[in-house]
Amino acid sequence: MNEGNRISVVINTYNAERHLEQVLRSVSGFDEVLVCDMESTDRTVETARRHGCRIVTFPKADHKSAEPARTFAIQQASSPWVLVVDADELVTPELREELYRRIAGPDCEAGLYIPRQNLFMGKTLRCAYPDYQLRFFIREGTEWPPYVHTFPKVHGRLGYLPKERRELAFVHLADDSVHAIMEKDNRYSDNDVLKKAGKRWGWGALLWRPFWRFFKTYVMEGGWRDGVRGLVYAGLKGVYQFQLVAKMIERQIIKS
Repeated sequence: MNEGNRISVVINTYNAERHLEQVLRSVSGFDEVLVCDMESTDRTVETARRHGCRIVTFPKADHKSAEPARTFAIQQASSPWVLVVDADELVTPELREELYRRIAGPDCEAGLYIPRQNLFMGKTLRCAYPDYQLRFFIREGTEWPPYVHTFPKVHGRLGYLPKERRELAFVHLADDSVHAIMEKDNRYSDNDVLKKAGKRWGWGALLWRPFWRFFKTYVMEGGWRDGVRGLVYAGLKGVYQFQLVAKMIERQIIKS
């Protein structure tokens, strides 16, 4: 194989043993699988070693998400191309084949957005698809901001895999529950506050942002098609925005 057509899979982990076995089996056909672990205390590293992964370590410290370790992990990859996979996502054979086909062509994009299928209350959410993720890109020069809900900064032209071809989508194994989403959102909103530290929000944002996010998810993105699950999901999206703005206001009041 042309050395320029090699792909490294990069997986950031912290206590990720639950789905890791399945995930590693799904990426076994790539040139390299690199696991960047944040000092896990479960069997994550043991599982990665058993599958022959290359393992690097990033200090956990007080980080609440994998984003601070993303750029470090990407830079450790040995291939020109990188596919970032979360420790609870599966890569289909069709997606693998499509990525190799793309980079073998004369006009491949520098980065590709990949659709993702998500579960909520045991079923796929139609309103949460295609949930595009920028996860495939040229390694050289790519940096990932250390905040949640951010995409990597890729130098060059970007493209999208067609959402109509669902076989090309990541399969998100995490079956989100109301409890899981609210617990995760509390951690993620703490990090989001840091990312938006330069903004000043007040009453208007506290009322408008939750309403708009609910409306966008339930009406514009078709949450109504998912029945009561879609209604709950859209409500949780609105709650996240209320939580985020409330924390921003709290921060502003304390600092004033």
